Amino acid sequence: MAVAPGLFHTPMMEGLPEEVTANITANIPFPARLGRPEEYAQLVGDIIGNPYLNGSVIRLDGAVRLPPR
Repeated sequence: MAVAPGLFHTPMMEGLPEEVTANITANIPFPARLGRPEEYAQLVGDIIGNPYLNGSVIRLDGAVRLPPR
């Protein structure tokens, strides 16, 4: 199992100017905010607790799809 995280509220993100953070969160469809570390931890706990999961990547990204370059 693997978790593919999107944009999370981390110390690195806290260091960004408010305007930059607002621009980043404006592109997150739902919910329109950065992920919380406890949400990541909750998913990991759910993965560990479910023996029927195997060999998958779970996106935890608020439906963010980065545009091609």
